[in-house]
Amino acid sequence: MTGYTMLRNGGVGNGGQTCMLRWSNRIRLTWLSFTLFIILVFFPLIAHYYLTTLDEADEAGKRIFGPRAGNELCEVKHVLDLCRIRESVSEELLQLEAKRQELNSEIAKLNLKIEACKKSIENAKQDLLQLKNVISQTEHSYKELMAQNQPKLSLPIRLLPEKDDAGLPPPKVIRGCRLHNCFDYSRCPLTSGFPVYVYDSDQFAFGSYLDPLVKQAFQATARANVYVTENADIACLYVILVGEIQEPVVLRPAELEKQLSSLPHWRTDGHNHVIINLSRKSDTQNLLYNVSTGRAMVAQSTFYASQYRPGFDLVVSPLVHAMSEPNFMEIPPQVPVKRKYLFTFQGEKIESLRSSLQEARSFEEEMEGDPPADYDDRIIATLKAVQDSRLDQVLVEFTCKNQPKPSLPTEWALCGEREDRLELLKLSTFALIITPGDPHLVISSGCATRLFEALEVGAVPVVLGEQVQLPYQDMLQWNEAALVVPKPRVTEVHFLLRSLSDSDLLAMRRQGRFLWETYFSTTDSIFNTVLAMIRTRIQIPAAPIREEAAAEIPHRSGKAAGTDPNMADNGDLDLGPVETEPPYASPKYLRNFTLTVTDFYRSWNSAPGPFHLFPHTPFDPVLPSEAKFLGSGTGFRPIGGGAGGSGKEFQAALGGNVPREQFTVVMLTYEREEVLMNSLERLNGLPYLNKVVVVWNSPKLPSEDLLWPDIGVPIMVVRTEKNSLNNRFLPWNEIETEAILSIDDDAHLRHDEIMFGFRVWREARDRIVGFPGRYHAWDIPHQSWLYNSNYSCELSMVLTGAAFFHKYYAYLYSYVMPQAIRDMVDEYINCEDIAMNFLVSHITRKPPIKVTSRWTFRCPGCPQALSHDDSHFHERHKCINFFVKVYGYMPLLYTQFRVDSVLFKTRLPHDKTKCFKFI
Repeated sequence: MTGYTMLRNGGVGNGGQTCMLRWSNRIRLTWLSFTLFIILVFFPLIAHYYLTTLDEADEAGKRIFGPRAGNELCEVKHVLDLCRIRESVSEELLQLEAKRQELNSEIAKLNLKIEACKKSIENAKQDLLQLKNVISQTEHSYKELMAQNQPKLSLPIRLLPEKDDAGLPPPKVIRGCRLHNCFDYSRCPLTSGFPVYVYDSDQFAFGSYLDPLVKQAFQATARANVYVTENADIACLYVILVGEIQEPVVLRPAELEKQLSSLPHWRTDGHNHVIINLSRKSDTQNLLYNVSTGRAMVAQSTFYASQYRPGFDLVVSPLVHAMSEPNFMEIPPQVPVKRKYLFTFQGEKIESLRSSLQEARSFEEEMEGDPPADYDDRIIATLKAVQDSRLDQVLVEFTCKNQPKPSLPTEWALCGEREDRLELLKLSTFALIITPGDPHLVISSGCATRLFEALEVGAVPVVLGEQVQLPYQDMLQWNEAALVVPKPRVTEVHFLLRSLSDSDLLAMRRQGRFLWETYFSTTDSIFNTVLAMIRTRIQIPAAPIREEAAAEIPHRSGKAAGTDPNMADNGDLDLGPVETEPPYASPKYLRNFTLTVTDFYRSWNSAPGPFHLFPHTPFDPVLPSEAKFLGSGTGFRPIGGGAGGSGKEFQAALGGNVPREQFTVVMLTYEREEVLMNSLERLNGLPYLNKVVVVWNSPKLPSEDLLWPDIGVPIMVVRTEKNSLNNRFLPWNEIETEAILSIDDDAHLRHDEIMFGFRVWREARDRIVGFPGRYHAWDIPHQSWLYNSNYSCELSMVLTGAAFFHKYYAYLYSYVMPQAIRDMVDEYINCEDIAMNFLVSHITRKPPIKVTSRWTFRCPGCPQALSHDDSHFHERHKCINFFVKVYGYMPLLYTQFRVDSVLFKTRLPHDKTKCFKFI
């Protein structure tokens, strides 16, 4: 109880103390909080006030806590880095602000330009739309005018008769066959291309009787001919070879006629067929005599008047060189003009008609009455009298020393072997050919053989007997290569032959050589001539000559080509515009159907034009610019071009007879990539350049990593089949211009020189126009020709290492020029430039044209060239002499003419002032 009371009282007492403690604690916390508030608030204020007052009372330099001016704080070591950072950041901010303002200004300017361009584009679009409308209206007006002035034409319908179609009604007399009544024109439209089907002789019975050499040569020629087709259903012409027959086989006329009628496309009468009988020997008999050939044409060397149909049948030359080409080394030269004998004749008459000398009448009485049947005895007496007079050295023999060759009746048989006859003809200025005494014998194989041999060795034929039908007489102008004298004028033959001048003799000899090479010499020439004769008669244009297909080598281009200041430094000369449009090809010449053939068979040395070889050939090709090229130099009037006049106008005009023209650079190279790239770069910016054709003559292809320069025009890299310098002159189909600049890969030419040469060539398109001149000279001690490269006032060649020439000559060099010349170029790997000069001079009878004072070209840093070797010049001496033998004479002509211009940087050497300079 007491304890409880005490606990209770104690508890009350302690409770009072607890309350007091709580109250005192609250007072302490409040006081502490107030104190802290006073300290934290009022004390800083008082201190700040005091310090401020203190600083104001002191001097400015003695401030302790106030703000400091300038960079005083930077003196403190730990703040220096911060100060630098602040300054650099400030400067960068200022620069960025300036750049921002500058960019804003440029953006504003560009926006203005964009707006201006948009306006100009809109204006250009409007102008273009107007031009398109004008062009459309002009084309529409042109079509309306053409429709009004020209009738509507379409290609002719090709009518192909059935196999058993008899065709036209047969003529009343077989000998009356002509083209209009025996030839089916419906099978040969003008646009047909003249397809020819050649029968395989081995499939017929008479094929086993043919001479193997003749048959093999004919088949090889037919396979290579451009007109031959294997589709007989579309053929315009059908050709069958029936002779020469091997000895001692005798083919009866009835048997041969039966075999001809059994031909699958004979169609009962043989229209549009050509039966060819080629003879290799002078004693070949008339195989088709008494054989009914129907409406088929006959081509052979022997004809009787009863079987020959003028304007329908063809007289061809004998096939002497069946499987071989003529050996040009054995053909005598065309000079000197006069040879040992004035004229020669060897022959023996086996069987004669009634002799005029056996009659009682005199020669004068015979002339007054009917002409005698045979003048041969009178001819013998006259020629023997000339020989006995010894006024001129002549050789006539009317009896063979050995057994004469078999011949037809009244025909003069050949004496001796062919080699012996040729040796005599090589010594003869004229070769007499006495026609058969039988007036019914139009032409014989013996006469044709005499004519062939005379033309082959350069003896001018003198044909006694105007009734004879010479080969291809209705197309060839035989009076330019031979003399045809009637037999009654035999007493005047000597006077006639002596009266001919040397120039006339040389012209006739050259023309005879041309006829022999072109129409008689080989199987190809005979077959092509037969087809050309028929095609010309039925007025079908010739097929275009083939171009060399260029196999392009892929290459990478894109290397920016620089400009060599030495090559392109033209001063104030305006060479012409660099073409910004696509390359401009020369206009193609397509022969129309109204072109006459009046002058097709005239020779280059007698026709007025400068270029007449190619159209005379049996190939009769169509070239891209034949008409324009033939017109050059023959009164061809300019159709536009240079303005002429002062130098300023000359600089601004291209000149020439064609208002717009470009040229192609053809560059031959062989494993000299660095030199080639430098040469290509020098062509950068060259005006009027169409393209560059690089003839890659190496079997090793260019490096894959080789980067070709970009010169603004296409660069075509052409792969060749073999390493040959003749590839320089191949008529590549990539060459689309008439003008070709042939240039070596190490030749250095300035742009002004190239342009001047191009302008000169445009005024003389049939000549070689170039820079390095050379000449030939006669070596008296060795009696041979020499090649000379020394500087001279006279020249006869312009090397094609830097020269312009017409693409026409590329066709001639590659396809027409004798193969023996190209073979020698391949053998020596030399002389291709001399061969081209020979060809052009032979065709035009004009020397080349040299421009500027350049005679040679230096190539610093280039590898050793072939021309630096001594053997190079010895080979060129041999080439010249060999080419002279092939052509039969020296065609190169000397000239002292050189073309310079005061508008171009030409310099005349001080030691060459004696040379004439034409400006």
